[in-house]
Amino acid sequence: MSQENIKDKVNEFFEYVAKFGKQHPEISQGYMTLMGSVMKEGKLGTKEKELIALGIAVGVRCVPCIHAHTQGALHMGATKEEVLEAASVAVVMGGGPGLAHVIEVMKALEAFTQE
Repeated sequence: MSQENIKDKVNEFFEYVAKFGKQHPEISQGYMTLMGSVMKEGKLGTKEKELIALGIAVGVRCVPCIHAHTQGALHMGATKEEVLEAASVAVVMGGGPGLAHVIEVMKALEAFTQE
């Protein structure tokens, strides 16, 4: 998947999330309230929370989540090295399938950091 394609897929994902929210506002608002509450700055910073979410995304093999949380972690100030280290923790927990999905993290890093 090309860098532009990953960015397009992330944009498409968020477009459909918005469409879903318009069709099912009660579900969307409930989820967004939960996410906003959990992901805000607290005992853990927002960067750390994005890195945790990224590791979980790799572990559960959610490609759109991997791309979105890679972008989110970078936006919150994570370095490429921190992103890959967080993703590598998922490999320890998830074995080979986790390693296969770290490739998606690497593709997303390339797409969002223009390398």
